[in-house]
Amino acid sequence: QVQLVESGGGLVQAGGSLRLSCAASGSISTINTMGWYRQAPGKQRELVASITSGGSTNYAASVKGRFTISRDNAKNTVYLQMNVLKPEDTAVYYCRGAASSIVYWGQGTQVTVSS
Repeated sequence: QVQLVESGGGLVQAGGSLRLSCAASGSISTINTMGWYRQAPGKQRELVASITSGGSTNYAASVKGRFTISRDNAKNTVYLQMNVLKPEDTAVYYCRGAASSIVYWGQGTQVTVSS
C-alpha cells in the first residue's frame, strides 16, 4: 500500500506562485511514475505533469513553461512549482502514483487563483 499526502494549496493572485508537495509513504519502491492532476468544477480530471523514476517529465500544453515537476527521492516527495498562475489554473490538484497496474491518489489540495 502507498499513501500520498498533498500540501501547499491556497489562494493566490493571478501572476503569483505556489509550490505543491506530495509526500509518499508505504511501499513506495513499487512506484515508477508520479504525477499531478487537477479537476476544476464541472470538468474532467486532467494531467498537469508527470515524472518517472528516471526523471523524465511530461507536461500539459497549458502549463508548459510555467509549471515544473520535480522529485526528491531521499524525502519521498514530489513537488509542483507553479509560476505565473492564471485564474484558469483554479482546481483541486491531486497527486497520483502509478505502480505497474495499481494507481494511488492523494486526497487533493485546492488551488484558487483570483483575477
